[in-house]
Amino acid sequence: MIIGLTGSIATGKSTIAKELINLGYTVVDADQSARKVVEPGEEANVKIREVFGNEVFTEDGHLDRPKLGEIIFNDEGKRKELNGIVHPAVRADMLAQKDQALKNGKHTVFLDIPLLFESGLQWMVEKVLVVYAPADLQKERLMKRNDYSAEEAASRIASQIPVEQKRDQADAVIDNSGSIEQSINQLHKLIEDWKLTP
Repeated sequence: MIIGLTGSIATGKSTIAKELINLGYTVVDADQSARKVVEPGEEANVKIREVFGNEVFTEDGHLDRPKLGEIIFNDEGKRKELNGIVHPAVRADMLAQKDQALKNGKHTVFLDIPLLFESGLQWMVEKVLVVYAPADLQKERLMKRNDYSAEEAASRIASQIPVEQKRDQADAVIDNSGSIEQSINQLHKLIEDWKLTP
């Protein structure tokens, strides 16, 4: 079974992903793929250079993320252009990792995609597991974790689909508003209910 693992910023998705890895499950991480596909020599790296020029690269050929961030932060068109290069490469990389895991005899693969709903990637998975925490708790955690002001935390949260909407579209939800232990217990129960094996 291919399961999409998602949530919203500061809902505790990485805690669940870590536990799945501890239990022997394959977790294919979209953020890791996104870093990998823009490495020097990768096709997306070459395309970004063609579109954005040499100034968004460091001398050793790596992406200068802060510079690129400045450009796309203020320009919707440029951001779409960048996403048009990076997103297909990330999807291809994740699907290749999933196929490899299945070839290696794995039965269950989790695709850890923070922006699963925002990017409309439900087609990549058979079921969706959402890690949920209410918005006020998200905000509190973000302020603590990233040292954000209330405004910064609120704007980060507002840039994503509200976590309630994600919860309503999920096949299963882990409510991470309690302790980590409670969340892990919910995960173990879900594995049992869905009869999952690594």
